[in-house]
Amino acid sequence: MVHATQGATPFQVKIVASGHELLADEPPDNGGTNAGPSPFDLVLAGLAACTAITLRMYAGRKQWSGFDVAVRLRHRREGGAHLIDREVDVSGVPDSAGMERLRDIVERTPVTLALNGGFTISTVLDETKAGAAR
Repeated sequence: MVHATQGATPFQVKIVASGHELLADEPPDNGGTNAGPSPFDLVLAGLAACTAITLRMYAGRKQWSGFDVAVRLRHRREGGAHLIDREVDVSGVPDSAGMERLRDIVERTPVTLALNGGFTISTVLDETKAGAAR
């Protein structure tokens, strides 16, 4: 469960995700104070974490010693489309067959599949609860 409430400045958002506190904000050029990652940065963070965790799990099952992974992501807009550029660096992969398997797995991580497939979002907007939620 994720819970978000207004922060100290107009675009800051206090987030509690599974008991972990985060702060989101917009950069100054969008009117924020840059006190935390932007909403799109948080989406990228989830994708980066899922990518690294999924590859690490696979390497662990294969008992690859010395496996390491680093993920870099960038969100950009092209026309009306949202695009994500993902670069994944790995080390400790024993052979070319292992690299081919990772290429397949990285495209099928749970968050990758969800983002590529789209989400169905069900929303309830209730004006009486906003102040009570804090």
